[in-house]
Amino acid sequence: MTDEETKSVEAELVTEYTQNDFLATEKPYEEIYAYKDDPFMHNLKIEQMSRQASAVGVKAFKGLYKNYVKMREMQRGCGIIINNPTAFTGPYMQLEAGKYCVDDGGVYTIDSFGSYHVICHHPIIPFEILQNIDTGEEKLNIAYRARNEWQEKIVSKEILYNSRNIPQLVKCGVDVSSETAKELVSYFQEIESLNRNVLPLKKSVGRLGYIGNEGFSPYVEGLTFDGEQNYSHIFSAIRAKGDYKKWRDTANKCRSESLTARIFLAAAFASVLVQPLGGLPFFVHLWGVDSGTGKTVALMLAASVWGNPEMGEYIQTFNSTVVGYEKTAAFLNNLPFLIDELQLSKDSHGKSRFDVYQLAQGAGRTRGTKTGGIERTPTWRNTILTTGESPIVSGSAGAGAVNRVIDIECGANNAVIKNGMQVSSVIKQNYGFAGRDFVHKIMLDGIMEQVREVYDEYFHKLCQSDTTEKQAMAAAMILTADFFADAAIFRSGLITTTEEMSAFLQTKKSVSAGERGYQYVCDWVAANSKRFVSGEENNGEIYGVMQDNYAYIIRSKFDEITEKQGFSQRALLSWLKTNGKILTRGRNNTRGKRINGVNVECVVLRLPESEPEYYTPEELSSADMTGFEPL
Repeated sequence: MTDEETKSVEAELVTEYTQNDFLATEKPYEEIYAYKDDPFMHNLKIEQMSRQASAVGVKAFKGLYKNYVKMREMQRGCGIIINNPTAFTGPYMQLEAGKYCVDDGGVYTIDSFGSYHVICHHPIIPFEILQNIDTGEEKLNIAYRARNEWQEKIVSKEILYNSRNIPQLVKCGVDVSSETAKELVSYFQEIESLNRNVLPLKKSVGRLGYIGNEGFSPYVEGLTFDGEQNYSHIFSAIRAKGDYKKWRDTANKCRSESLTARIFLAAAFASVLVQPLGGLPFFVHLWGVDSGTGKTVALMLAASVWGNPEMGEYIQTFNSTVVGYEKTAAFLNNLPFLIDELQLSKDSHGKSRFDVYQLAQGAGRTRGTKTGGIERTPTWRNTILTTGESPIVSGSAGAGAVNRVIDIECGANNAVIKNGMQVSSVIKQNYGFAGRDFVHKIMLDGIMEQVREVYDEYFHKLCQSDTTEKQAMAAAMILTADFFADAAIFRSGLITTTEEMSAFLQTKKSVSAGERGYQYVCDWVAANSKRFVSGEENNGEIYGVMQDNYAYIIRSKFDEITEKQGFSQRALLSWLKTNGKILTRGRNNTRGKRINGVNVECVVLRLPESEPEYYTPEELSSADMTGFEPL
């Protein structure tokens, strides 16, 4: 070939391209790709174009062309044409970048004069869309390369598409500032819009528990967690690890050695029955002043049913706020809420700031949003397992609070877990199998009907005893869970009976706030009997007078002592009147009485009549009768 013919071929092959052509169009790459079926001409064209690209400042031409070839090969299979593909090295699919250039150097634009305008100094793209099953909210899973390592993060569109919010991503290592925020927002909007039919759409969930027809989170394949980052460690803690048999042998040993451990473990399983059976959340509280009774290890054993029992992983503490409790309960949803060390909630006066009602209703507080609407009210249906050195409800608590708690006292002579160190060591290495197994089995066709039948039978039997319906409901769920957990998992034949369970339930009398208030006022009158005499016999403050079997309590003093103890004086007076514990005048709950010459309104309290002392035959036979002669 002559020199003139060579020049002719070169002229035919090489068109003069600008830097903008290389970085904002496909023309140079199309020209080379046209020769892909001729290896010699194809390689020759690559070399020629590479030199020209280098001359105009494009150093990575061969890499760009390689990605172009990959893109064209992908287009053959899916029929999608990408005019301006992303061109960075990494494991993520190519996307249409529109007016933007996205390569290993970052995200930028090139104007008509060939000037670069950098938006982000590293590559960043969305690679999948997540749609929340509960709310329908869409989030983007974005990938970005910071410090030469690809990282992924799920981000709400409220952040990505708002120039005031998107600078928050700087905390995660994304190159964004208040100056580039608007441009980065526009970039994400355009790249998602251009690739909406290409980006994979996945279902996501921001909580645990039942998720409609999808199954039970986190035991659903292909389901992505898109919840708050604060709860990601709890979500990741709900998993299986170690040897199922080792865990089961240890749990069975604990169940056989302690009725309390068996009930507490059953309460952990019962959590997933609360919603299907139409129940409300309830507490099972282990308490005792003695150390070394195994309360915390029992809580860890309950946690190991579902996941990692290490403190700070699944188990939480009482060192939290009301909002924190609500959000955590809503996140767990149907899994048990495990809280250790009630004493952490006490103030400087030793009074607990925790209120059972905060969680027992199964719904959080309705809160407004900055835009004028209201947030989605958090809800949950589960069991709440707690430990502490004292009861979780005080003597002045309302009947509703007492009703929702199964209180179990643990002493040095009846430890919940006999060998805490050994049990703790085993369950920290082996956990998470039983909960997953239990859920899968009760969700099988027809099983939930059997669960409901067993529950109804337990509930009916417990209601015949001297306890309330709410206590019976909670106890029946625990007994039902114990029955099916033993059948499906433990296979020991050791099942808790209603008689064993009844020993831990409140009686109707002990639940009544009115009954407890009446007893408190009677005790107060007895302790201050010297204040119930008038005239010269009493030189101090007078609270009232005693007459026959009645205490005439000055109304202002009655209000003071009941309110101070936490009782509602109006509610207590109403109960006292209804139950014939006070004398009244007409519609009033008080009567007038002249004390030291002054007529005052008094609450006229009927005092309990003294009961005759008696002894059982067993007590008489063992009593010391020295000095007594038979009649």
